Amino acid sequence: MKILKERIGYGFGDMSSSMFWKIFSYYLPIFYSNIYGLGLADTGILLLVTRIWDAVSDPMMGIIADRTYTRWGKYRPYLLWMAFPFAICGMLLFTTPDFGRIGKLVWAYTTYIMMMTVYTAINVPYGAMLGVMTDDSDEKTVFSSYRMFFAFGGSFVALFAWEPLCIFFYYILGSVEKSWQYSMMVIAILCLIIFLFCFGMTCEHIKNFSTVSPASDFKSLIHNKPWWIVICAALCSNLFSTLRGAAAVYFFTGYIGNDTFLKIGNFSVLFYAGLFLSVGEVSNMLGVILTVPLSNVFGKKSTYIFIMGGVAMLSILFFYLPCNQIGFWLMLILQIIISICTGIISPLVWSMYADVSDYAELKNNTASTGLIFSSSSMAQKFGGAFGGAAVMWILSLFGYNTIKGAMQTDKALIGLNMLMSWIPAFVAILAMIIMRFYPLTRVQVVEVSKELKKRRVKIAE
Repeated sequence: MKILKERIGYGFGDMSSSMFWKIFSYYLPIFYSNIYGLGLADTGILLLVTRIWDAVSDPMMGIIADRTYTRWGKYRPYLLWMAFPFAICGMLLFTTPDFGRIGKLVWAYTTYIMMMTVYTAINVPYGAMLGVMTDDSDEKTVFSSYRMFFAFGGSFVALFAWEPLCIFFYYILGSVEKSWQYSMMVIAILCLIIFLFCFGMTCEHIKNFSTVSPASDFKSLIHNKPWWIVICAALCSNLFSTLRGAAAVYFFTGYIGNDTFLKIGNFSVLFYAGLFLSVGEVSNMLGVILTVPLSNVFGKKSTYIFIMGGVAMLSILFFYLPCNQIGFWLMLILQIIISICTGIISPLVWSMYADVSDYAELKNNTASTGLIFSSSSMAQKFGGAFGGAAVMWILSLFGYNTIKGAMQTDKALIGLNMLMSWIPAFVAILAMIIMRFYPLTRVQVVEVSKELKKRRVKIAE
């Protein structure tokens, strides 16, 4: 029961983070361009600049966390310390001040940088906890699976509830800007509570100590070939998800329409972005369940390559679906299958980072768990940065019209469809090619774990 409690508690952490992250990735771009009042080009630059800073700050936070020593451990305390700032910054991010263009730009840059800095301060230590909760590689995959199952569950709640929350507060307040702000308040309070549960239900069991300088940690990281492979592959898989997710809201607004229904006989349901994305999150959860059995049979590397090849083909197929009832149902079916596949990928990547961390500790005698896991967060944010910015720039290139209710040109419609199909498919193929060079086999990982156990026992004595 104690192990189950910790698995669930660890899952709560990414449940909270993902609720924020998915709203930032999927709804913040359209908030800035269609509600807040920034142009597509300004929004693209904002998303790129702020998230690049955010990604660069991750290694700094990793080094700080690696050298934090408290009665609660090295990484776990940050869940408590940063939970409240995390919620407050989220509320500020979706606040629309009564400023001019320059004032709004300054507010947007300031609040976004604040939010992403706090996100780094809580999420990097949270990710690094995986490396000190267990020293068993297979158990790390299990913890990663719980993490991603709860992450996708939180994403489902946030994405499914977001538009209804905005509609609810709009009817009460009569303001689109206020409705988005109050909706984020609801999500932020929920995230705060969940992070506190994560802190209370987890524990660090592995004690490791960094005996080298930060410069040596960085040198070790630069020469760590498995790390380079995983971070590049993770960047691609995150970019794939961000491209499709951020484009989905625009796709439904401009390509599908806001009054389209899925019909079966006399039954009909509104076919909107929130439904499409939240169904994807539930499907992600199904994929997470498959991660452990698939990786145990085929290995982490082979599973990753096969899955990314599959999502590439399915994404290309998406481009050729007709815009009618049959096409809408097929879009939803493809979304389910693609999301099951990406749900398998996420725990694999996090588990690989834990293996890379053990490999680095054994090879270079440096306990840089926080630094290595910060790179995973860095890959996620670079993927989000380039994905979010790319969507804005591609839409601008194809002439997408941001005016509410405006008809889109044929060129803009092709751009929207490309963002849901061929463009992410290319990224998936690139990820598959990169992962072919990953050198750590299952046998090597087991040997590394055995040697580290011996070394830690000697240090403890």
